Amino acid sequence: MTQSWEGKSKGSKLGYGIFIGILRIAGVAPAYLLLRFVAFYYFLFSSSNQYIYAYFKKLGYSKWRAIQSVYRNYYLFGQTLIDKIVVMSGLKVPYTFEFEGEHFIEEIMTGGKGGILISAHIGNYELAGYYFKRLPVKVNIVMVDNEQQQVKEYLESVMNDRKLNIITVKEDMSHVYEISNALKNNELIAIHADRFVAGSKTVTGSFLDENALFPMGPFVLATTFKVPVSYVFCAKDTSKHYHLSATPPKSYTANKQVAIAEALNDYIAELEKKVKQYPEQWFNYYNFWAS
Repeated sequence: MTQSWEGKSKGSKLGYGIFIGILRIAGVAPAYLLLRFVAFYYFLFSSSNQYIYAYFKKLGYSKWRAIQSVYRNYYLFGQTLIDKIVVMSGLKVPYTFEFEGEHFIEEIMTGGKGGILISAHIGNYELAGYYFKRLPVKVNIVMVDNEQQQVKEYLESVMNDRKLNIITVKEDMSHVYEISNALKNNELIAIHADRFVAGSKTVTGSFLDENALFPMGPFVLATTFKVPVSYVFCAKDTSKHYHLSATPPKSYTANKQVAIAEALNDYIAELEKKVKQYPEQWFNYYNFWAS
């Protein structure tokens, strides 16, 4: 039985505050050192361990390798949070970036209709927004309303970039109007498509040879507005180097059901490639598969 994502990220306001203080005083290296102990705590006590372990076993890992990868997954996840704070709070950025397919994003912008960037909780997608700063475009990040509000507000308070904007998904669907206005202004909409919260509409697709549920919303947006869609990922190659990638833009203009199925299949194909390339950087901490 599938357990939907609860809409809450790991971490607390106090935890983020401690790491931000260390980053401002001493830099990234001491924060990474402290992170080793925090990751080990989650490795020992997190209720998500069974789901991450099962994921690595699905990839064909031995028992010992899967156990090691669970810890490695928590540690890399913590690194991405630290890296995100560094970039968004205006601290000195020690990272380098490589962008495979940057011209595809530029192609979307020259079209004048805006575009939708669909990604997953792989690597550090938010850092792509930092890279996009040199483009004359605002990036709107779509988030669910029941993210831990204190953490979200605290991160927003240290973000100093006006080219990044958060659009919160609301029950009254007002976020759709915000998305529509952003696209009319030739802006980018960034949204993840590998998590759903209880009660939201889903669509089923075969992922890693087993049926899984995906949120329908991102694919409905892509097929409703009929703007170019690119599947964009930002994974970590080394401790200070990120690899961004974007697929050629594609518009889904067929009838709704056919277009949603087509977009879902395209997304799953790209997601499988990235999961196999960066298996320890997929940060989904719930029972993902349908059965």
